[in-house]
Amino acid sequence: MDWMRVKTSIERTRAESAVFMAGSAAIAVGTLIAMAWVAGFHRVFHHLAEVNPIWFLVAFGAEILSYFGYVLSYREVARVEDGEQMARMDAAAAVAAGFGPFVARGGFAIDVHAFRKVGLSDRDVRVRVMGLGALEYALLAPAACVVAIQFLAQGSHKPSLGLTLPWAIAVPLGFAAALIAVEKRDRFGGRLADALESIYVLKCLFTRRKHMIGPLGTAVYWFGDIVALWACLQAFTHGSPNISVLLLGYATGYALSRRTLPFGGAGAVEALLPFALSWCGINLAAAVLAVFTYRVFNFWLPTLPAALGLRRLQASST
Repeated sequence: MDWMRVKTSIERTRAESAVFMAGSAAIAVGTLIAMAWVAGFHRVFHHLAEVNPIWFLVAFGAEILSYFGYVLSYREVARVEDGEQMARMDAAAAVAAGFGPFVARGGFAIDVHAFRKVGLSDRDVRVRVMGLGALEYALLAPAACVVAIQFLAQGSHKPSLGLTLPWAIAVPLGFAAALIAVEKRDRFGGRLADALESIYVLKCLFTRRKHMIGPLGTAVYWFGDIVALWACLQAFTHGSPNISVLLLGYATGYALSRRTLPFGGAGAVEALLPFALSWCGINLAAAVLAVFTYRVFNFWLPTLPAALGLRRLQASST
């Protein structure tokens, strides 16, 4: 990733940030209307009329918890092998800015800036950023795999084999291949070597006691975010969704995290996640409303902290 292009992507005026935010909002609302049309407007309005808003307080608290967890894991990825140097990193500002709609190239562009600012080489920056992305799924993917295997063992037809088999097969094979390759990473060059080095960073987080706060923070992040979605579903369905079904649908809908996607995943998450939940047996109309409300808590309400974090990173770069 070119450093100068990343630097330019965070140096935006307030007017430019406002345009990005308005564009993201338009995409999200347009996606909501399209999804409501697919689900059936009358069904959507039926669930909307019977909403129980008390669950939104649970979603709000869960999202605060999830952001706290991500900051912990972010700091620990930064500290692997370079603890003293990385103590200067403003992880809270980087995390807040990375979850906002202000960077067209996604939150990982913010991570490149944050890691580069403390003096890391371009290669080390790539390794840290990829390691952070790997850490996000080092817990979520195995959890989805276990759930998928449980559904297969039960002979369940909902979720379908097309949803459960990829998780049950691809995750163990992928982890095994990565563990074998990382021990031979010195034999490779280029971007493949960087990718394997990022897996080594991930291995350090799980095998060294002093870095265990990294995986723990990631677990808190996923837990909080999933609880927020669960609470929003509860508000519109008036019944607790099966946690195994919810976890599999959530993991499928987040094949790419919102930090990976441009503009914080505006539009993409609102489209993909309701379909993933419906494939797992959750009512599509309720899922459309629940996901849109969930995005209010996990994306739109944190916009102010994201703007403040971006301004703080900009100020520290001058």
